[in-house]
Amino acid sequence: MTDNAPIRILLVDDQPLLRMGFRLILEGEEDLEVVGEASDGAEAVRKVEELEPDVVLMDVRMPAMDGIEATRRITASESSARIIILTTFDLDEYAFSGLQAGASAFLLKDVAPAELVQGVRLVASGDAVVAPRVTQRLLETYVRGGRVPGRATQARDPLLEELTPRETEMLEAIAAGLSNAEIAHKFFLSEATVKTHVRRILTKLHLRDRVQVVVYAYETGLVTPSNPDY
Repeated sequence: MTDNAPIRILLVDDQPLLRMGFRLILEGEEDLEVVGEASDGAEAVRKVEELEPDVVLMDVRMPAMDGIEATRRITASESSARIIILTTFDLDEYAFSGLQAGASAFLLKDVAPAELVQGVRLVASGDAVVAPRVTQRLLETYVRGGRVPGRATQARDPLLEELTPRETEMLEAIAAGLSNAEIAHKFFLSEATVKTHVRRILTKLHLRDRVQVVVYAYETGLVTPSNPDY
């Protein structure tokens, strides 16, 4: 995706009416283009390879191959597509599994049109987590419930030793859901400097984007559930 090119979107859902509704909303924006549709996960994997979208809106419950497995395969491939999981309620275990599989965010299927458009733009940019407080609440729910496989016994990741002290501070700030602007204010840095640090953290930890930093921080125990009513 170049600076002037529209964001290329693939719609994946087994309900044609939902795909149609999302298409109508997204194609009403000059900077967004729906390049294709798929009705199950297997078709989605093929379409991602064929069409090279920037963003995939991925339902989780579908026949043949569900959205979680499709997400896992896409993120494990050479594709640079970022995936937004579509779910019906915000504390859905499928949404959590989607984030673990490599999705960049999740949105509710009844999301307001403006929030859908903004969510796609944010995920395409790679600079923000969609609804960070909701994402954090989802993660805390499943971490608190002991449903993160291997978390209790997982040793400290050796990759963390490659981070500088400043990058470690940035990692903790990202995991707390702070935006680049908030991190810049917190550490008295420019946003450009923060972006540079974030890119280095992603590279060193082999992570795709900011939300994967949040998932990583919870899975490795760097962040622990705090407020049960969050």
